[in-house]
Amino acid sequence: MDEALRDLGEQIVAALPDAVTGYDVVYGELTLTAEAENILAVLNHLKDDSQCRFRQLVDITGVDHPGREKRFDVVYHLLSLHNNQRIRVKVMADETTPIPSATSVFSAAGWYERETWDLYGVMFSDHPDLRRILTDYGFEGFPLRKDFPLTGYVEVRYSEDLKRVVYEPVKLTQEFRTFDFMSPWEGAKYILPGDEKATEAPAEGSGSKASGS
Repeated sequence: MDEALRDLGEQIVAALPDAVTGYDVVYGELTLTAEAENILAVLNHLKDDSQCRFRQLVDITGVDHPGREKRFDVVYHLLSLHNNQRIRVKVMADETTPIPSATSVFSAAGWYERETWDLYGVMFSDHPDLRRILTDYGFEGFPLRKDFPLTGYVEVRYSEDLKRVVYEPVKLTQEFRTFDFMSPWEGAKYILPGDEKATEAPAEGSGSKASGS
């Protein structure tokens, strides 16, 4: 399997020398690294080439590396039902330079790119409707960036007391949560919910049959 993926990676790099900068096979998965400005050429090749036929876009997501100049990896996952193969394509992006939208190649990219914009702030040029998709109206910031603060932003909720939508600071209350880090091989020193019945005496007439009966 790995050898076949390496052969495919070599073929793709040879076919797109100006767009694909390298490939890697790890844990039985092929990953391409590509130039962001040439992502449409890469996706079109993967979709239409007879050796590839990756005609289903499974996902587009992001990875944040705050220490890099181009802090984001934008990751595309594709599936070839014909060849029963998957492939991953990674490009690097910064906070200000848009990446060409993949909606002209895969219509499903529309929602995936909106999610990546909403959560990471990665922009996509020529997207038909690039707006937030998961966060509230008027939300500020990008919550999956590693430098996103846990407090100081507002959230929207419906107030039963006021009978209207209200804006208020985000509250991540922690003191009311309790954690039990008991090893699964250890017995609890207290009765777990639902175990009360184990200590109750069996009802009359519900015991097991006597031996020899």
